[in-house]
Amino acid sequence: MDRLFRALRPFIRRVTQHAGVVLGLAVLATALGGYGASQLSLDTNIANLVPEDYESVQALNTLQRTVGGERDMAVAITSPSFEANKQFAEALIPEALSLRRTGDTSETYLTRVEYKREVEFLKDNALYFASDQELRQVEGFLDDQIAEAKRARQDANPFYFELEEGEADTTETTKDGEALEGVYDRLVGTRYPVSDDSTTMVLRFYPSGSNTNIGYIEDLYADTRALVDRMDPASYHPEMQVVLAGRLYRQLAEVNTIWGDVAGSFGAGVGTVLLVVVLYFLYKAYRVRSGPGVDGRGLFWELVRAPVMGLVIGGPLFMSLAWTGGAAALLFGELNLMTSTLGLVLFGLGIDFGIHFYARYAEERADGHAVVDAVERTFVSTGQAIAVGAFTTAGALYVLVAADFKGFSEFGAIAGTGVLFALLAMTVVMPALLALLERTRLLGLRGGAGLEAREATHRRYAAARPVVVGGLVAVLGALVLAPRVDFQYDFGALEPEYTEYEQRDQYVDRVSTGGDGDRRNPAYVVADSAAEVPAIVEAVREKMRSDTTSPTILAVESLQERFPLHDTSQAAKLRRIAQIRKTATENRYLRDESTDALERLRRAAQPRAPIPLDQVPRSLRKQFTTKEGELGQFVMIYPSVGLSDGRKSIAFARDVGTITTDDGTTYHAGSTSLVAADMLMLLQREAPWMILGTFVIVALLMLLNFRSLRWAGLALVPLGVGLLWMLLAMEVFGLRVNFYNMVVFPAILGIGNDAGVHMVHRYREEGPGSLWTVLRSTGEHVTMGTLTTMVGFGGLLLSFHPGLNSMGTLAVLGLGTTLLAAVAFLPALWQWLEDRGNVPHDVGTEEE
Repeated sequence: MDRLFRALRPFIRRVTQHAGVVLGLAVLATALGGYGASQLSLDTNIANLVPEDYESVQALNTLQRTVGGERDMAVAITSPSFEANKQFAEALIPEALSLRRTGDTSETYLTRVEYKREVEFLKDNALYFASDQELRQVEGFLDDQIAEAKRARQDANPFYFELEEGEADTTETTKDGEALEGVYDRLVGTRYPVSDDSTTMVLRFYPSGSNTNIGYIEDLYADTRALVDRMDPASYHPEMQVVLAGRLYRQLAEVNTIWGDVAGSFGAGVGTVLLVVVLYFLYKAYRVRSGPGVDGRGLFWELVRAPVMGLVIGGPLFMSLAWTGGAAALLFGELNLMTSTLGLVLFGLGIDFGIHFYARYAEERADGHAVVDAVERTFVSTGQAIAVGAFTTAGALYVLVAADFKGFSEFGAIAGTGVLFALLAMTVVMPALLALLERTRLLGLRGGAGLEAREATHRRYAAARPVVVGGLVAVLGALVLAPRVDFQYDFGALEPEYTEYEQRDQYVDRVSTGGDGDRRNPAYVVADSAAEVPAIVEAVREKMRSDTTSPTILAVESLQERFPLHDTSQAAKLRRIAQIRKTATENRYLRDESTDALERLRRAAQPRAPIPLDQVPRSLRKQFTTKEGELGQFVMIYPSVGLSDGRKSIAFARDVGTITTDDGTTYHAGSTSLVAADMLMLLQREAPWMILGTFVIVALLMLLNFRSLRWAGLALVPLGVGLLWMLLAMEVFGLRVNFYNMVVFPAILGIGNDAGVHMVHRYREEGPGSLWTVLRSTGEHVTMGTLTTMVGFGGLLLSFHPGLNSMGTLAVLGLGTTLLAAVAFLPALWQWLEDRGNVPHDVGTEEE
């Protein structure tokens, strides 16, 4: 590395001599990169962090191509008049279903709507459309009623029966009654989706496009809003309100809120970083010029130069961010939840390079060197240390590119590229800018009166042994407690509440979901033909029967089961309905009973002949129809567990992700939840290897640079010790690892090594007995650099998003512990080695 930088001396001289040309090229590249960065979009769907060749992702893509989106757009129509709401809904539905995206004539936005149900027809024929599981619940209910009647003939509620105290246990009776109520509500429901007071009606539209295409969702809501406004709801009723909501709107609100959140965090972080850095250098320059006294005039002129200082530090850095944004647009076209935070990270890291370069340049000017010479000497010495740190950081981050988990791979690709761009900006663009500003005398530096002259201060590092011993005790504590650091599996705890969405969703919540309240987030198995569906259903049922220890499947549903298509299945269902009808009407214990539950059941058991397909209610047919109009080509599998718990989500994915029928045919279920489960399993599998690989690359690059095992080991001390201290602090303060902040570990490995590199480079350059000099110069710069990187990550602490906030918390903690190890533990270790006469022999041989 030293030979390379000495060979580049003519190049850096030309940079300073042709500063205008260099800056012109940099500005042009910034304009191009900035344009590319402006085209970036944000994808908040964590399911998209899984590679496209995964079976769960391919199954989800198949589902969206054939059936459409899983999530709905809800339209809540509210006014005091039910009739006015109904008239508006019936006018809106055909217009909404015919809406097309501008420039897209291939398909409409929406495929179907849940609205009116043919209640009378369903009341007469409900059992014909019941699934096998629901028929078993009906039969169980009748058996319980017979048993109850044997014990006592008494009246009961429609679906809930309570015997007098002292009678037999009624738990099972209650459960069967509630289950039957759910079956009836699911099959029949209400004629219109209205609230109890009939003042709110909710239409649920299902999209034809992807749930993850934010541009599509934005256009859908914008065009629907425009349609509603054109229809003038007030003309139907003066108090009518039409609110667009639904799960799709939550995704849209999430994107918009996170963009604003990241932008606000970036603004706060950048402003704070620049202010701290400028004040730091102004203070040092003022102290040198004014001495120990107070010089009001000197302070005034330093404040006047403050904008120039901000330009020197911030200008090249903003350029590198624009270049990185352009590269991200070329590589990926969009950001995910993890890469969306990189602006803050790269700003904090890049300014670290700028602090080291400018501080050393000012020292060289203070020693009386001319501009060109000062730039050259800074480039060869500190520039080399910056380059080592940058290459090590970039190399460590590029290791992540090998990961299948896109949270790692895309973060590594963009961050690694951003680090190299920051290196280029700070070691090439900054020298050109310094030379230009020196010519115009705007910077105010001059030979012999720079930032501060270096002092040959030979002072011991006090309390070296206690610091070393205390640090090693903390390391041992970390090794013992680190395995106890827990992983956060609860997805819900990492999701924020979106106020705007919650406000809109209040209107939707006024309308009950009926018997479908326990059937949410189904996984879909799409078959090649409807003939394959019964075998898939049977395979799922067999899995339900065999899994008695940790069941995750609530129910499986298909059109063929709800509506038998063949003579054999039709006859079998009719025989079963006939037996239920006979039991409900002729059984000696039930024939005289006239409860609402039995009367509904007797009416629902009327079918005596197959029902033609064209008589099946459209509301039933449509939910089993593909976008191409194919009936009964897929199966829906409902989970019995809450999928917001990552462990339960993984268990459900393992149960239904791959379905194998008796003939050996394999099918894969698709849903966003299954892809998210794959993402979590992928993260857990790859994270340890990515962290290990990152550390190995850092260690190898350190060894390659220093060409000494001992010096490379000393440079790694702050990183290794700091990470262990971080794990200890996590356990002490109860911090948990999650799929957001997991990416911080390899990031800290790449970034946290920088402090050790600079400290070791300067110590080798100064020689034994220079600890205090190293701490007063490089130590201060390392501290400022790391603090600015912490402030960069710290912007995430302002985030309302718990996942992003946890990234900021862990990064600030990790960088803080590595800094403490660099400026406290490492010098103490050096002092201890000096006292023992055990300093490596090549100390003091660094080239100036």
